Amino acid sequence: MELAYYPGCSLKQSSSLYDRQMRLVMERLGVTLKELDDWNCCGATSAGKTDDFLSIAMPARNLGIAAGSGQSELVIPCSACYSRTLVAKHYLEADREIKETINLGLSKKIVSDVKVLSILEVLLGLIESGELARQLVFKPKGLRPACYYGCMLTRFPFPVPVPDDVENPRGMERILEAMDLHPLEWNCKTSCCGASSAVTDPEVSYGLMAKIIRDALARGANCLVTTCPMCQMNLDAYQDEVCAKHGISERLPTYFITEIVGVAMGMGIKPLEIDRHFVDGTKLLEELERYESEQ
Repeated sequence: MELAYYPGCSLKQSSSLYDRQMRLVMERLGVTLKELDDWNCCGATSAGKTDDFLSIAMPARNLGIAAGSGQSELVIPCSACYSRTLVAKHYLEADREIKETINLGLSKKIVSDVKVLSILEVLLGLIESGELARQLVFKPKGLRPACYYGCMLTRFPFPVPVPDDVENPRGMERILEAMDLHPLEWNCKTSCCGASSAVTDPEVSYGLMAKIIRDALARGANCLVTTCPMCQMNLDAYQDEVCAKHGISERLPTYFITEIVGVAMGMGIKPLEIDRHFVDGTKLLEELERYESEQ
């Protein structure tokens, strides 16, 4: 199976680890990722706050590149990029005037018939096909994960046909359950981590992260699992500071979904670079890997 692939800026810089994991995991699952040629930033939240036209035109241009690549489906692992691209797709389909303005501004005809997929949708499809089950080597039953979606993956300013519940999404839980894990129910799965305010207003952001960590710990979680590079970076890189400031003694490794899937497929901690986390995530997985090894 081939998919057009838009990594976005985060996966080429601060979360390049996620990009490498994405490619390794998808290759093992028989998915060939075709990175878009000459793609540009989606605009993220910055464009939306400063220029309405650019906030639509920037991801629209990427949709045009995807359509021109000959692929019918585009996978976007970053939650912000996924959100902005679906918003642009909505405007291209619902507002003819905006579409014509974008076509004129970009000096090319942009079509929006490419299906936009999150990494969860791709993995769920691989569960349905049976491919994920065929690749599983380990069953890390000792993990007690809290699935953290963040605030952008399922919530939009208007109805967008995303394949999950807006307030209580279950896609990530279904993936982990297919690996014989038992994700915990908790209150903060779609709460905001503060995003870039961790830099501009840490007082607010640290409070938001403390609430997330406290709730996960109260439910018995020993790790967080996410798909969002901003959420992962905040909850990993700032967790020591957040916990020290808010009197939280325990720490929670914050994994990308690719790391849990990769370990379950026997890909190993080193190749997946899980040892690069700020909050150590290797010990938990090393113990589980040795215990669950079927070799």
